[in-house]
Amino acid sequence: MKKLVGSLGVSCLLVLLALVVFPNNLFAQRAAHGFVHTHGEELVDGEGQPLLLRGINLGNWFEVEGYMFHFDGGPQSPREIEDLTKELLGPAKAEEFWQQYRASYITEADIDRIKAMGFNSVRVPLHWKFFASDDAEGFRLVDQLVEWAKKDGIYVILDMHCAPGGQTGSNIDDSWGYPWLYSSQEAQEETVAVWRRIAAHYKNNATVLGYDLLNEPLPDWPKLEPLKRELLPVYMRIAAGIRQVDKNHVLILGGANWDTNFGVFSGTFDPNMMFTFHKYWTEKTDTSVIEEYLKFRHEHHVPVWLGESGENKDAWVEAFRKTLEENHVGWAFWTYKRMDATPCVATFDRPAHWDEIVAFAKLPGGTGNAEKRIAARPAQGDIDAAFADLLKKIQFANGRVNAGYVQALGMEVQPVAGSQ
Repeated sequence: MKKLVGSLGVSCLLVLLALVVFPNNLFAQRAAHGFVHTHGEELVDGEGQPLLLRGINLGNWFEVEGYMFHFDGGPQSPREIEDLTKELLGPAKAEEFWQQYRASYITEADIDRIKAMGFNSVRVPLHWKFFASDDAEGFRLVDQLVEWAKKDGIYVILDMHCAPGGQTGSNIDDSWGYPWLYSSQEAQEETVAVWRRIAAHYKNNATVLGYDLLNEPLPDWPKLEPLKRELLPVYMRIAAGIRQVDKNHVLILGGANWDTNFGVFSGTFDPNMMFTFHKYWTEKTDTSVIEEYLKFRHEHHVPVWLGESGENKDAWVEAFRKTLEENHVGWAFWTYKRMDATPCVATFDRPAHWDEIVAFAKLPGGTGNAEKRIAARPAQGDIDAAFADLLKKIQFANGRVNAGYVQALGMEVQPVAGSQ
């Protein structure tokens, strides 16, 4: 088994722990119990048959993003968006709103449609705060999802999109504007604890395919370059915590620079590991775009998987998807559902009065601007109506399918009420 050592400063203790906790024969034994696992350069199902993932991300469910609400120039991170709703609805009503939102955004009907279209997997971006205790809300929602997926015969990949302390320092991880995960022992301990809790909960569930340990760690920003040496030790620490309770599931590691740079890796430290890359907005769509990942796959004899792509024209999506499949690379495109948008599987209209909410959201924030913000607030009746209508608009029956995007992914269009 290859070990990741040397220039990245991985401690001997972690490497030894990896070797002790992850004996190879355990995975051969667990494969017989129906768990997806790695086999050389391939991902294989519980019966040992090659598995090419064709999936979709369930974005904007646990980790809301500003652009998906058209908050251009306004709040972008989950915390900032939640603060806006507290300001507009009040803290209690805002909390009630978000609980209803999470309960309605992804339902059994959505998973049934995903299956009917031809997808065989979903990637679920998670926020750590919903898994901070054994009885946390996140487990209830993901448990439902896993049951629906099991019924439909599709796999679930759990992705830590927002880790304690933040792994990117940007809006997508809900951080405080800096990736504190790499220098905060407390944040690392909390991340390991959350992952261990998740792993213990799903350790015997074969519908859960694996764990995507950190989404898009470390942007390609020059000042964050020194932190790259800390990424691998953090990965190993998380992996060790998971393997203390779960020896069944695939561990998925993404490269630095938004999951694009595999230079931080030199092999594997676990016999059941897959590597993931993300690719957006490239000019080309041919094999040259993914050549470095194919080379990594061949050199290290490990599977690689595209965890995110999309947000582009249908022709680009189709061409890139075909390139992936021609090279036997599984994929999960972004994303399943968005407000008033076409580069997604399903969409829904803007709620009533939403333009008023968007305009208000663009105003300079903070209590130092409280007088101006209060003066510019929409009427409370319009605010309440906007968020009540949003809860209606996100319901399955009120959406429509983007046929072009679905067909670009090689899937079959499955319309819903109101489809065009």
